[in-house]
Amino acid sequence: MNQEKVIIRCGNCGMKNRLPRNRLQDKPRCGKCQTPLSIGGFYDRPVPVTDNTFGDEVVSHPGGVLVDCWAPWCGPCRMISPLVEQLASEYAGRLKVGKLDVDENPLIASQYTIQSIPTLLLFKDGRLVDRLVGALPRQEIERRLTSIL
Repeated sequence: MNQEKVIIRCGNCGMKNRLPRNRLQDKPRCGKCQTPLSIGGFYDRPVPVTDNTFGDEVVSHPGGVLVDCWAPWCGPCRMISPLVEQLASEYAGRLKVGKLDVDENPLIASQYTIQSIPTLLLFKDGRLVDRLVGALPRQEIERRLTSIL
């Protein structure tokens, strides 16, 4: 019964989670905050991003990152949320998708001058390369994503 265990740090709260290696394919969640844990850089759903985790989750990530800047009270944000979920799933392994609640994370929202929501920030190798403001159609978002993939 001596199974090899791995430690995975939660991208949301920072807690270290100890998991048996043979359970990694079961889509594990953080024991503290219940956020899905990302395994080996494979992100098939949006990762919560905060003022504290932005550097690790976005700036330090090699490759493309789409950050959805939103707020719970925003109707257009709720309207594009299912699309953001689909993009995370369909581009898993090629694109990391994050969600930043601008009400709870004012430092990053201010740093990137988020004045209207929803705003989608596109990063390539840690650098902001594009910004989309408003509830845009899927085709337009995917057209702009090609520049970072």
